[in-house]
Amino acid sequence: MPGGRLTQQERQQIALGLADSLPYAEIARRLDRPTSTVTREVMRNGGPTAYRADLAHRATEHRAHRRRKAAPRDPNTPPQAHGRDAEAVREYEETFTTVFMQSGLPKMTARVLAGLYTTDAGSLTASELAGRLQVSPASVSKAVTFLESQGLIRRERDERRRERYVVDNDVMYQSTIAGARATAHLGEIARQGVDVLGSGTPAAARLENIARFVDFVSESIARAADQAREILHNKPERASDSDT
Repeated sequence: MPGGRLTQQERQQIALGLADSLPYAEIARRLDRPTSTVTREVMRNGGPTAYRADLAHRATEHRAHRRRKAAPRDPNTPPQAHGRDAEAVREYEETFTTVFMQSGLPKMTARVLAGLYTTDAGSLTASELAGRLQVSPASVSKAVTFLESQGLIRRERDERRRERYVVDNDVMYQSTIAGARATAHLGEIARQGVDVLGSGTPAAARLENIARFVDFVSESIARAADQAREILHNKPERASDSDT
């Protein structure tokens, strides 16, 4: 039933839909399920090319059994605040992780990024991340190194001189600008090919069109990021007494 756990029959329908190259949204519509449920199910169990209904069903039963018998979480893991439903938070983090995986991040890297974004503080130490995700510190170290190289997180020291990994509005801005620059670089390389291949040739015309398209997109992204940073990330000044 919609909202409950997927049945083995539903998983078979997902496998058939993938075999027919149906988009996740269409598979979800046929099952009367949210698209995010189907997306998470597939990405958690091998991806669209390796998904197997029987293996996915057994893996889900195994995870459920393991959660029922799981040991208490690491004491460094922060408790749920603001009266949040722990299970709902866990499910949301899995969905968020799936979205990052679809954008190309490895699973552990995606889990670390989702974990950081769903903390109130927006920052965690390596030990806090390891406890929160129940993984080894080595796995966290590898993931944060990659995330930092992509400009998706930054490092800073807290008052106890511990290294913390941070996500905030400025990190998202810097990451977006870095992406726009990488896109612009593609345009520059494409335009170099115009001279190499000969202006007026079909290949050169194709590269020129690519360069013009990329220039427009990268400039638009950078401009939108600057505007968003100015409008959305700057807190409005409070009205003075003379304004009342």
